[in-house]
Amino acid sequence: MSSQKFNDIIFEISGQIGTIKFNRPKSLNAFGGNLMGETVAAIRELNDHPTTVFTVLTGEGRFFSAGADVRGSGLDTQDTHANAAEKKIAFLARFGAALELLRSIIDHKKVFVLALNGPGVGGGAAWFTGIADIVLASSSCYLQVPFSALGLVPENGSAINFSQSMGVHRANEFLMFGRKLSVEELEQWGMVNRIFPKENFHQSVKEYLEEQLRVNDGKSMMETKRLQNAPLRDGRLIAVVNSVDALAERFVEGAPMKRFEIKKKELEGMFPGRSKI
Repeated sequence: MSSQKFNDIIFEISGQIGTIKFNRPKSLNAFGGNLMGETVAAIRELNDHPTTVFTVLTGEGRFFSAGADVRGSGLDTQDTHANAAEKKIAFLARFGAALELLRSIIDHKKVFVLALNGPGVGGGAAWFTGIADIVLASSSCYLQVPFSALGLVPENGSAINFSQSMGVHRANEFLMFGRKLSVEELEQWGMVNRIFPKENFHQSVKEYLEEQLRVNDGKSMMETKRLQNAPLRDGRLIAVVNSVDALAERFVEGAPMKRFEIKKKELEGMFPGRSKI
């Protein structure tokens, strides 16, 4: 058991499997509270764990993650800045936790398994799928990103990661146009390895990984991951930095704020009291 105490994730180690579960189900596991910082802390602990082979990232409840919590995203900020440079620096400071989260996954030594227990939207769809070593999904899963609709850009290297896995044209339709991808399409296009029924999904994932550990040598699986990812590592990090820079520039231009106000009014009319996109 970990000596660390977490509030916004559930952290468990069972045999050679370490599991990090987003635990903000009332907000559809949006990236608010201490979720990102706690996830980084758990990934760091598992990276140095002496016996684990698999690190599983998943979610509690019916959603994997709804992405950014707009209350802390800067989309509704009223801050003023002396000039464009000051404004960009202020927004870059907001993205530090996400940058370290992606770096910690890219540099992670264990086999990183994304277990999509339900839908992923925005960052919940884009951040992890392309850099995971294995992707397992529930039958209730779908992925969708509203980046262009909100005046944003594909976040944290996803423009490169998705095109490498599904091809440029399919990635453009997903990232540029916001096409909703079903779990069946994700499997057909090479983004998902296996689909499990939504009932007892987490138990099915555990049993599947335990079977791999019975059949395969853990160090060999980790070495396979290392050899595959070593030539990709620098490119993935550069893609993350480039996307952070492009995102900050969009905020400097003010496009996300204008589009967010339109979307916020639409949601308030449809769902009174709702505060997430």
